[in-house]
Amino acid sequence: MKITVLRRSSVPIALAATLLAAFLVLFSPLSASAHDALVSSSPEADGSVETVPTELTLTFSAKLIDGEGATEVVVTDPSGDAVTDGAATVDGAIVTQPLRGTGPAGEYHVIWKVVSSDGHPTSGEYSFTVTVGDNGTASPTAAPTSAAPTPEQSATTEPSTAPTATTAPDSEDADGGSAWIWILSILGILVAAGVATWLALRGRGSGSASDSGTPSER
Repeated sequence: MKITVLRRSSVPIALAATLLAAFLVLFSPLSASAHDALVSSSPEADGSVETVPTELTLTFSAKLIDGEGATEVVVTDPSGDAVTDGAATVDGAIVTQPLRGTGPAGEYHVIWKVVSSDGHPTSGEYSFTVTVGDNGTASPTAAPTSAAPTPEQSATTEPSTAPTATTAPDSEDADGGSAWIWILSILGILVAAGVATWLALRGRGSGSASDSGTPSER
């Protein structure tokens, strides 16, 4: 009687381990690098309103993380003076910033900073135009004949006191971190593939040695 020794190949196990490692290293950085984005605002970016509203709203793509210092909105008039009235509030994905409701005609600048649902801070800025303002006079659309500068020209020639976003370098840091994560991911896949190949060759060698050394019985 001939006894046949059966050995289970380690190739399927090694292949499954390689696929699992590739899934973890490739998809985890993708989910971690996604930040919530600003989808709409009121007043809208590059839009126009007749007078300064009593509040400004920002709507994001997902629910934000709220907390002390997590959310900040600064709105300045054409001369660089702040027109905000109190702290911003967060309700899910919507940020509401109270405004004074008064101000001259001209371009208003908005700077915002929030914490995304993934825990990373993100920031941005945009502008909108007030066409009438408090004095009831429409903002001039053409250059006047006199030598007096327009409010828009004054805003561009005078130094602005509007604060800058404190988290602007965060996007660059995130991009650099994502690049390193991708490099480490590729190295991890190569290492996993090498281990899988080594295990497969070792399993085949052990199987061949066992088959050749097994005696046959009758």
